[in-house]
This record gives sequence, C-alpha cells and structure tokens, in this order.
Amino acid sequence: MKVITEAILRDELRASQPESYTVPDGKILSPAAREYLQQRKIKIILNIAHSRYAFKPRNAAEAVGPVTKASIDYSDDFAQNGKNAATSAAPSQVANAAPACVAKFIDFESGAFYAEKPEYMTQLHGNLLVPKDHARIRFRGMLDSLQALVVLIQTIVSETGGSRKLLDDLNDILGVLRDMMRCDVLDEPFNNERIIGLTHAELRERSHNPMKFFSVKQMVLPDYSLGKVYALLNQLRTSVRETEVSAVRAFRVRNKYERKDIVEGLNRLSSAVHIMMCMYLADEYKK
Repeated sequence: MKVITEAILRDELRASQPESYTVPDGKILSPAAREYLQQRKIKIILNIAHSRYAFKPRNAAEAVGPVTKASIDYSDDFAQNGKNAATSAAPSQVANAAPACVAKFIDFESGAFYAEKPEYMTQLHGNLLVPKDHARIRFRGMLDSLQALVVLIQTIVSETGGSRKLLDDLNDILGVLRDMMRCDVLDEPFNNERIIGLTHAELRERSHNPMKFFSVKQMVLPDYSLGKVYALLNQLRTSVRETEVSAVRAFRVRNKYERKDIVEGLNRLSSAVHIMMCMYLADEYKK
C-alpha cells in the first residue's frame, strides 16, 4: 500500500488551503503527513476499500463525518489481538492476520479506530477520542478548576460565618458550571435563562451600570483593605474570564466558532460574579 508522505502533501497543497483532504483508495498517510494536515487544520477523510473492515458507529453522534465508503481507514492504527497496533498492511494481509478485536473508539482528528483506549487519549464525547492535551480537554480542565474554586470560596465563607445569600449565589454559579460541563461532555445544547436570579438582560444592565443599582463605581479595583471575601470573588471573576478564553480557543475551527452557547454562558457568568462583587460592597450580603 502506497504511503503519502509530508513532502508529497506539501507539493500537492502548496498553493491551496482546502477544508478537507481525501486519502485516495489504496493509499495511507505517513504520521508526518497526518500531522502536517492537522497543523493546517485540514480535515482528513480516510478511504476504505473493503467496507467489512470499517467500524460502524452506534449512532450519528459517534461518527466523524458521514459513515460512507470514505469514512475510516482500516489500515491505520488497526487494533489486533486486543492491542492498538498501527499497520500499513494490505487488505489481503489484514484478512489473513489473527482475528481483530471489535473496534470501540474512533480518533476524533484522523478517523483511526482502536480496540482499547490509549493512555494518552481520553473521550471527547461518545466513543470519540482526542489526546489529553487537546484544546477541548484543556477547556474542561479549566471548568473543573473553576468549580473547585467555587467550592473553596463557599467553604471559607461558611467557616467564617458568612452570608447565607452569598453561599446560595455561589451555589447557583456552581450549578451553572456543572450543567455546562455536562452539556459539553454529552454534546448537548447548553440552555440557561437565569443566573443568581437575574435574566441575561438584567445581568448585562446591572453589570454595566452598578452605580444605578448598587451605588457602587464601575469595577472597583480589588485591594486588601476590602477584605478576603471580595478578593476571593475577584479571583473567581478572573478565573471565569480565563475559562472563557480557553473555550474560545477550544471551539474555534479555522475562522469559525462552535458552541457559542457555552462561550455566551461564560460571558454571562463573568457578569454575574462582577454583580456579586458590587453586591458585597453594597452590603447586600449582610441583609
């Protein structure tokens, strides 16, 4: 089976930037060629000459593109004898080899499939795998850290006899973050209408005009004299902003953006925490 090298691809694509590259029938990509296409964010469509070797996803959500003759390459990262083993064997050689295990996982980027999940990979959703340092997984790590920070702040507020209302608002923030994580992992739409009891329009209005609603100046800079709780809320606000940036990076596909529902949700969360800081300065958490 002929191998397409990085040099061949560079020569073929030097004057173009296609959205996808279809591997011709009877050929495979070298690892360097695959990396070259991924770096240029060109979707790889792998060809399969003998459909009986193709792994058929259980449902559409598990498929990388349409499940057609050009969906998956049986010859790349083919799993044999219960182990992940990359091979460039011809179809006849594969047919004569020891029986292959049922493929359980698909590489989200390349379409290669595995009988077992490699240690360096994790599930994006369904049975789609990505490396553990993939932008989507880094974003989920940020979401996880953000939830941990909320719980830590709640613990400190509770142990110091802080406001019940503040704990409840923090719990609402935590619930939104957990729902966001669930929707990302399950690849479901993220829907949220209220945070800390306010609609999105009310969040925006209060965040942009705190003097009107709380008699507090716009974005009072944190200072140690304002106390530990205010400093912690400010840390939470900055962490939400960092997570939002991570989401934008994770869901950018070339010049387009996916999951705008999640990015918008993080923007609203940032406004909500800013409002909580204003409420704290206005002594509304002492009522």
